[in-house]
Amino acid sequence: MKVASFNINGIKARLPRLIEWLEETRPSVACLQEIKSQDEGFPAEEFEKIGYKAVWHGQKSFNGVAILADGEQPVEVRRGLDGEPEDDHSRYLEAQVFGVRVACIYLPNGNPQPGPKFDYKLRWMKRLRARMAEIAAEEVPAVVLGDFNVIPEDKDVWSIKAMSDDALMQPESRDAYFRLINDGWTDAIDLHNPRGGVWTYWDYQAGAWQRDHGFRIDHALLSPDLADRL
Repeated sequence: MKVASFNINGIKARLPRLIEWLEETRPSVACLQEIKSQDEGFPAEEFEKIGYKAVWHGQKSFNGVAILADGEQPVEVRRGLDGEPEDDHSRYLEAQVFGVRVACIYLPNGNPQPGPKFDYKLRWMKRLRARMAEIAAEEVPAVVLGDFNVIPEDKDVWSIKAMSDDALMQPESRDAYFRLINDGWTDAIDLHNPRGGVWTYWDYQAGAWQRDHGFRIDHALLSPDLADRL
């Protein structure tokens, strides 16, 4: 089983590239973030043409997550997190597919920090931890996958100085991330790249891609039984 994550930043604008990527890489499961589409506007039929079935949790113009599966219909388990009934951001979607619980997340960015957006990020991470504890208690194979908007360690960024004031790598963000790890989840990328230097994001400005000025904010956290199979 091959799982992948893709912050698409607007599914309608990038649909042709997304279809091309799916056909080239053929992941068993793909988690999408920032689809920026209402539920009724999600292009499910385009994915069905190439053999993918989907569940999605949309929102007009902002946020939104989806789970695609190659040849199997994901069965939705939950959308959204408990803890703040007034939170209407579409950032969390959980489904059962191929015998695995898959949670697709788009964690709040948190900038500027300090401030309300950063406080919301930390509260959201606390709510995520509570849900992950519930999944762990079910003792099902599980992966929590997506854009965490957290740079876990200094080895996960091209320049510590350049990002030192960013919400992505504040001590509070990192502490919240490592609480998830300490609860028994395994960072799949870090497991196989312990020295770091693996980037999942490059700014589109100032030639960041060309100069390899990136950082790692997209993660796959595995339950113990899945980590053993990696």
